[in-house]
Amino acid sequence: QVQVVESGGGLVQPGGSLRLSCEASGIIFSIKALGWYRQAPGKERELVGCIDSSGGRTNYGESVKGRFTISRDNAKNTMYLQMNSLKPEDTAVYYCNAGGGSGYLDGNFYYMQGPYWGQGTQVTVSS
Repeated sequence: QVQVVESGGGLVQPGGSLRLSCEASGIIFSIKALGWYRQAPGKERELVGCIDSSGGRTNYGESVKGRFTISRDNAKNTMYLQMNSLKPEDTAVYYCNAGGGSGYLDGNFYYMQGPYWGQGTQVTVSS
């Protein structure tokens, strides 16, 4: 049984910070790459970023690069998304995804969406 659970969302003012967590069970966490996605109302779900199995390599969407940081603690089966300098356009439901494929190409790390999703956690950036 695979279960993915996100937590840490909430309301924050522009320029503020939040830290999201994703805990996964039922998989061999330490050898799996993972991804963070988000979906705003009326928009398609998009990749926020991804992290390789060891946590040594990450990749981010252009809209969040330099502001968001993905990390993981394999001993706790948990992945994190540290969000700084938040903007109203970051408002969305944030999802953790597991079970996807991954690889390295032209010096970059890539994650291909897998079948396991959490229920999501709402992030609202507003004054």
